[in-house]
Amino acid sequence: MAETILTVNGIHKNFGPTRALAGVDFTLKQGEVHGLIGENGSGKSTLSSIIAGIHTPDSGKMHLRGEQYVPKGVTDAQSKGIAMIVQEMGTAPSISVAGNIFLGNEHLFTKAGFVRKKAMNEAARQALEAIDANGIDPYMWAGALDPEERKVVEIAKAMRAQPKVLIVDETTTALSQDGRNLLYNCIEKMHSEDKGVILISHDLDEIMTICTTVTVLRDGKIIGTLSKDELDADRIKAMMVGREITSNLYREDDDGSSSDEVVMTAEHLTGHWQVTDVSFHLHRGEILGFGGLSSGGIHELGRLLFGIEKAIVGEVRLADGSRVSDPSASVKKGLGYVSKNRDEEAIMLGASIRNNAVLPSLGKLARGGIVISNKREKLLARQVIDEMEVKCNSMEQLVSSLSGGNKQKVSFGKWLGGGAKILILDCPTRGIDVGVKQAMYKLIYRLKTQGYAFILISEELPELIGISDRILIMRDGCVTGEFGRSSTLSEHDLIRVMV
Repeated sequence: MAETILTVNGIHKNFGPTRALAGVDFTLKQGEVHGLIGENGSGKSTLSSIIAGIHTPDSGKMHLRGEQYVPKGVTDAQSKGIAMIVQEMGTAPSISVAGNIFLGNEHLFTKAGFVRKKAMNEAARQALEAIDANGIDPYMWAGALDPEERKVVEIAKAMRAQPKVLIVDETTTALSQDGRNLLYNCIEKMHSEDKGVILISHDLDEIMTICTTVTVLRDGKIIGTLSKDELDADRIKAMMVGREITSNLYREDDDGSSSDEVVMTAEHLTGHWQVTDVSFHLHRGEILGFGGLSSGGIHELGRLLFGIEKAIVGEVRLADGSRVSDPSASVKKGLGYVSKNRDEEAIMLGASIRNNAVLPSLGKLARGGIVISNKREKLLARQVIDEMEVKCNSMEQLVSSLSGGNKQKVSFGKWLGGGAKILILDCPTRGIDVGVKQAMYKLIYRLKTQGYAFILISEELPELIGISDRILIMRDGCVTGEFGRSSTLSEHDLIRVMV
């Protein structure tokens, strides 16, 4: 029988009036890949953060290999063999890749008070090579890397320490399939060496494939723990939300029709990086899906359509003939954009829910274009919170304190409050649980019937097929296939023109 690595007993944690954990008991054994799953706000990240030394519990005890475990902080936890890859971006952009990998451990390369940069860079290169991330230069500034590469640097940092326990918090949502395979290889290595892995994910298929054991949390409490042979998707969903979740999250109709009215036109759009000669029409009341590999140009396309990035060839025009030029003009014309990189681009983590919810509407809220009405601001924020069913204590609560799903509700809802009628959604359900996904899909469909138009960018083929009226697939920056809504459309049909 496998020995126990970590035990958690009776852990309680509150953040102000919010109860995050209520008497949680948890056990991790040797060779175990232990999945933690639950709705946003269920306590998964709080529990893992306490284990990793980020937060301190209000009460309860932990034991690591039989010894009482009371980490004084992240560095102390790491010294005891606990490593965590966090959900948000965990690299410092203003220092090098090597500096990030050895952040807090520069003393390993210090001589006579100076850090031996050459030795640190060589050690960083070896750490990257050890996880098959050979394409990342340890000398580069981390801020020059794309989000996926920065996440790979975090994986290299965690694995370099040769941890006894690796905590992976919603990391795969930020990775392409190649990146996921890299992480899966690291998890398998930990498993084969009889070490422990705690994997937090909203991807049920991933949880059921990778994990040997799964624990379900709801409202800060453990609902149950299932062994590998007990894993069943419907059973897990019911445990997560306390009710049955329909197996079909998506639209049940096969009608992909929309208005003849064109609300956006892209003509021969070409960007600086990947997008090449992309043209299409978006109609009022249409959900137009864009799919493909992460490197195929779908994410750059969203930024071009909103004006964040400038096209080198081609243009984007709206129904009134105006040209999309920059984000400020786009907002005034009724466009909204939800970035895939939520915490860095879609919301202001250090600001309140109210400030985030009204941001696109400040011009409309200002009296005489100068003084912003506090009363109108609060009314609009309340409208967004109620419409999106954001779980919070008050509108003055910092967005950083919300769960991933509630952050996403704010990032989406602020555009509705601002009056946007064309919404560009880049991976809108990334990192949110099945219950919130279902609610988001229903909202998008309801808005479609009211005449809203959507650009839905997604790396998840079931999502594209399930919610879109029409799908364009991109490969190497070009559109390689177009598909209408149909009950016979399959993932294989999309993959055939995607790779």
